[in-house]
Formats: sequence, C-alpha cells, structure tokens
Amino acid sequence: MADSSTSAPQTAGLDKDFREVLDSIPAMIWLTDAGGRRIWFNKSWLAFTGRRIAEELGTGWLGGVHPEDRARAQTAYTDHFAARQTYRIQYRLRRHDGEYRWIEMAGAPRLAPDGTYLGFIGSGTDVHEAATRLAQEKAVQARIEEDLAQTSRQLQLLIDGIQDYAIYMMDPEGRVMSWNSGAERIKGYSAGEILGRHFSIFYTEEDCAGRKPQEVLAHAALAGKFETESWRVRKDGSRFWAQATVNAIRDTSGALVGFAKITRDVTDRHQAEELLAQARERLLQAKKMEAVGQLTGGVAHDFNNLLMVVIGNLEIARRNTESADPEPVRQRRYLDFALVGARRATTLTQRLLAFSRRQPLNPKPLNVNRFIAGEVEFLQRSLGETVEVEAVGGAGVWTVEADIDQLEAAMLNLAVNARDAMPEGGKLTLETSNAFLDDEYCRVNPEVRPGQYVLISVTDNGTGMTKDVVERAFEPFFTTKGTGAGTGLGLSQVYGFVKQSGGHLKIYSEPDQGTTIRVYLPRQMGDASSEEGEMRPVPTRSEAGETVLVVEDDEDVRSYLAETLKELGYGVLLAHDAKGALDWIGRQDMRIDVLLTDVVLPGPSGRELSHEALALRPGLKVLFMTGYSRNAIVHQGRLDPGVELIQKPFTHEQLAARLRTMLDAK
Repeated sequence: MADSSTSAPQTAGLDKDFREVLDSIPAMIWLTDAGGRRIWFNKSWLAFTGRRIAEELGTGWLGGVHPEDRARAQTAYTDHFAARQTYRIQYRLRRHDGEYRWIEMAGAPRLAPDGTYLGFIGSGTDVHEAATRLAQEKAVQARIEEDLAQTSRQLQLLIDGIQDYAIYMMDPEGRVMSWNSGAERIKGYSAGEILGRHFSIFYTEEDCAGRKPQEVLAHAALAGKFETESWRVRKDGSRFWAQATVNAIRDTSGALVGFAKITRDVTDRHQAEELLAQARERLLQAKKMEAVGQLTGGVAHDFNNLLMVVIGNLEIARRNTESADPEPVRQRRYLDFALVGARRATTLTQRLLAFSRRQPLNPKPLNVNRFIAGEVEFLQRSLGETVEVEAVGGAGVWTVEADIDQLEAAMLNLAVNARDAMPEGGKLTLETSNAFLDDEYCRVNPEVRPGQYVLISVTDNGTGMTKDVVERAFEPFFTTKGTGAGTGLGLSQVYGFVKQSGGHLKIYSEPDQGTTIRVYLPRQMGDASSEEGEMRPVPTRSEAGETVLVVEDDEDVRSYLAETLKELGYGVLLAHDAKGALDWIGRQDMRIDVLLTDVVLPGPSGRELSHEALALRPGLKVLFMTGYSRNAIVHQGRLDPGVELIQKPFTHEQLAARLRTMLDAK
C-alpha cells in the first residue's frame, strides 16, 4: 500500500501539518480542489479500501462504490458541490477484503482564511451494522404493512360481501367513514350519498327529538359497547326494525378514534314475535273467558239449585198460611228447608269471596303447633274411622297472624279432599316447620315474596293427582268428583284465604303416590302475646326534619301520600308531573331528601325525571312507585342497579319502612 503522505502534483499546496492531523483521525477523510476533483485521502480511507491514493484521485474513488449506489453517490456529490452546500448520504463502499460496507459520507465547502473557496472536505464513517439493522427493520415493516394492507383488502372484500348486515365505521362525532354493500342494501344509500354524513339520518324523528343518537355514542364510548333494537328509517322513508351494535374503537393510548356499527334488518322476526305475542294474548284471553264462563256457569248452577230450595219451600209455607188450618210442624219444616238453602247460599258466597280474596278477615297471633294439635280430634270426627289423622309439630315453630276460623275451614277443606282421595281409608298427616323462601325460589314462583314462613304440610297416601289436575286444582268449580259430589270450590277457598293472608300454596302429587299440600303463612314479626288482632311494627317516624317530594298525577293518591308522610313527621312537597317536580328541585334553597315518584307520569316519565333530578342534585334519594308492570325499570328479570321500587298498593307501614331504610343507608 502506498504511503498516504506521498505527494502528488494536486496536493503540493497542502500543508504537511494539516495532512498529518487529518491522517490521525480514525474517520475516512477526503479533500477536493475548487474544480471538484478529489485530490487527497487520509490513511483511514486508504486502509479501509486497500487501494493506493493514485487509484482514488479524481473520480477514481467511484470505482470502490457499489454499482447499485454509484450513480446516486456521484449525483449527490456533484449537485451539492456545484451548489456549495453541505450534504450527507449513505452508500456501500468496497472494503479491502472485498465486502461492501454501508458508509455514511458527509461533505462541506472548504474555505481559506481570506474566504477563498478551496473545494470540499468530506468524511466517511462505517455504519454498516446500524444501516443493516435499519434496512432489515424497514423490510420487516414493509412486509407487515403489506400484510396488513392485504388483510385489510381481504377484510373489506369480506365485509362488502356480507349482504345481511350493514357494517360501517364512524368518526368520534358520528359521521359515517365507510359503507359496505349490506348497508346500501338495507338502508338504501350508496356510499357516495352517505359518507361524511351523520348517522342520525337513520333514526326516526322521535329518536332524534330525544337525543337518542348522541346517547348511543356516549353509552358506547363509556361502556365500550351498546346494543339495541328499535325502528330505523331507510332512504325512501320506510321503516324497518333494526338490531344494532355499536362498538367504541380506541388506539393504543386509549384515545377514542371512532365507532364500528353493525345493523341487521330483523323486521320479519319482529313482526313474527308480535304476531306470536298477539296469538298468546288471544289464547290467554280465551282461557280467561273460559274460566270466567266456568265460574259463572258453576255459580248459576249452584245458585239455581239453592234458590229452588229457598223459593219452593217459601211458596209452600205461604200457601199453608192461606189455609184455614195450617199445621205448625209442617210450616216450620218448610221454613227450616228455606233457611238451610239460604245458609248454603251464604257459604257459597263466602267461598267466592275467599277465592277473590275479598272476604273480611280478623287475624290474630296464633301458635301453629297448638292449633294443629287441637285440630286432630275435630278432623278425626269429621273424616270418620277409616282415616287416621296424625299431627307432627316441629321444634321452635314461629308464630303467625291468621284468622283462626278461616284457617280451620281451610284445614277441613284440605282434609275432606284428602279423605275423598282415600276411598278405602288411609292416613292424613299434618306437619309444621319453619321455612325460608329465598330469592331463587321466588324467581321460580314470582307471586311469592322472599322471607320467613311457617309451613303446614297436609299429606295423604291416596290416589294422587296427574300433572294436569295439579295445574287446575285451584280453579273455581273445577272438580274430578262425580256430579253432585262437590262444588269444586274447596281448594279455591283455601287458595284465596292463603293468598289474602300473604301466604303461598304449593301442591306436590303423583298418581298412586299420594298428595302433599303445603301451606306457607308469613311469620309474625312483633309481640305474639298482644291481644290486638293485627300486630305490626310501629313505623319509624322522621326525627330529622327530612322532606319528601311526591310526584303523582292522581289527585286522590297524591293527597293520601301527603297525609301519610305528614303523619310520619316528614315535610312534604307535591307535584303532579315532571315539570312541576323539577321546579321544586331547581330551587337550591329548598331541602329535598327523597324523590317519591310514580313511574308513569304525563309527559316525561318518572325514570326520565330521576335522570334530570340526579343531575341537579347528585345525592338525592329516589324511590319509584308503580301500579303497573315492573318492566319499566327492570330488564331480563332483574331490577336495574341502584333502583328502588315500591309496588302499589302499599301500606302506611311499608312506605315508612322503605323510606327509613333508604334514608338511614350510608
């Protein structure tokens, strides 16, 4: 290798010390003259290339540049040299061992102390490892981008091919950014007609007036997903029933970048469900009418027989009074027959009242074990010697409140039914125990309230019942006995009495396996030794001056609630609709602790009122009341989180207890 200090005519003007300094630098250094010819290379350059300086001078240095990079390197050099501008470029340069290495080359104008332009000075650094990694990363990134692009193209083709779903993207404000062919088919708009427009164009006027589209996006942004079914509007103005899902889309930082919406036209299914619901309603109505017909027919049949007895005997008695010599004994017999018929009519009426839960009751605290033990002798006499009656009292059985006469009549009805199911004789067992009906049981039996009950089980070992008979056993005038063997009101009377007493009735039976009828009566909470017919916990009054805002559109109900709350010590504010209630709530000088509102109101509903009220007063307690279906504030069978509801009609004590529970909760 030639010594880099060897002088050539072109380097005669270079200072020796200057050359020595440049030779000591590890970077590859080169110099040019004012005409652009390279006139000198330092030792680092020559050591890297393994070439003699004479081979590099002028444009010889291009011989070591990779053929693919040579034109680019020369152009960058000549263009910047002509413009006397600094430049930086990377290209591959052949090393002394024949390997091409990536070099980062930089050049800048060189001036004499007096400002005379002397040419360029440049330096090169081996950046092969870093450049190789970068190139590899770029290649990987390019492949990834191409794969993503290919996947995106395939996904778009797939989405466009889905005809049953409208699939499109929206920006955070709800403007449509993409549109598949399914959306065009379902909604009637082409992509050119809809892109950039707000998605609220698909909503009905009622939905838009209620700000529903904005609420949909707000809910999806908060929860990540929103699902709904409702009416939507096509381009031609026609409506269709839509099943829609909106998903929020966020970037890696969590920022909201838009929404993806999928809509399906399920009008046919919705109409089929409506037709099915109507058919079910008609079937239910037909069954109700059949039951009413059976009820009225049975009542008419029995009352006609009873009236025949009453009227016939009274007519005989009247004719005898017109004779010259009526016989007192016969006269008394006719009147007695009429009285028996009248009493039977009275019993029939009482049974009908019991079934309709309208009979007057006189409940008193009752020890069920003592009552059942006392019934054994009475029932044994009533049923005859072929039936053995046994009572089994449970340990620690609670006290109940019940009308003793009606409970005794209920036990007799159950016992007579059991005897008729044991024509050859058998055994009747009365058992008592405590029972707790939990939420799970009450979900299966929704007419029951969870809580503590006393259970009286009446079991026979007779013929039992089929499933169909069990399902109809409590229907009025339904009987499996022969003509004239019974009215079919015995179990109906028991059912009405137990329900009116706040209890529950359940039949367990199989053919040839006997029957158990379970009577659940609510446990009495309070002093069982009291002589009062009804002992209820004394309502807790307001002692802190709390105020209740009552919102009820029925004037009579509103007045009743006002008086009840005043009796309990509460301050009362009254409104008949949401607007009047919000006038009170907007007054910051007015204390309001509880909003007691009906669910159904003229104008905005109670639920809508609660949203507005809580926005104005975040700590406000809200208690809904309703005489309608709970579906207004309940979904998939469960009360919405945070909702408090009291069902109409409710008692003074129930309202007092619910208010105190809410107000005393932390």
